[in-house]
Amino acid sequence: MIGFPIALLVANGFEWYAHKYVLHGVPRKGEPRYSPRPLSMKSHWAHHKMVRTQDYHDDGYTEGLSNWRTRNEVVSLLQVTGIISLAFPVAPFFVLGSYYAAGRYYYVHRRSHLDPEWGKRTIPWHYDHHMNSNQDANWCVTRPWFDYIMGTRVVSSPDLMESNPLGIKLPKFVEKRVNSLARKLLPHAFERLEENRVQEARNRMKGIDQVIPDVVGKAA
Repeated sequence: MIGFPIALLVANGFEWYAHKYVLHGVPRKGEPRYSPRPLSMKSHWAHHKMVRTQDYHDDGYTEGLSNWRTRNEVVSLLQVTGIISLAFPVAPFFVLGSYYAAGRYYYVHRRSHLDPEWGKRTIPWHYDHHMNSNQDANWCVTRPWFDYIMGTRVVSSPDLMESNPLGIKLPKFVEKRVNSLARKLLPHAFERLEENRVQEARNRMKGIDQVIPDVVGKAA
């Protein structure tokens, strides 16, 4: 049964990695961003453009699979879980945990962009991903775990920030210990988090805002 929580941790790490390197693509000086899945990158930046112009809302999710961006997201999740399914005979709980993580990812992401207030309140790290001056940060969607581990969480304001790095509601006495332990285990990550917060505040004061890359296109 230990495979289930391991799957959740691995899934969060995969969220971080795939979001950063596949969906956003790697910036290259003088050249377009590189992604091993160009269509997914185009789809994702089209999603960003929609969200930025509609105050975090994305109408595409109301259209279901008839929307090419939604269809691309669902197909990608099915492809990943399909590959993981091959491990079922030797790691059934890991595979089941991966199914849960994929289903929760789609539910949380979709709902947050159909109900922006819910999204802002429930997954503020993803709200910051879209609405901050720098959209190349805050890579996690369901939980902010790897953004804390990697020092890529960029908080826009204290009132929006989650109360603990797990992004889970906890009793106060437990939360206090979790926060203390996290700072002891990841001191350099928290230093980067503070640097990120200060830089974001400076960008907002100066009116600096990242331009969405010119990779947005229509489905083939």
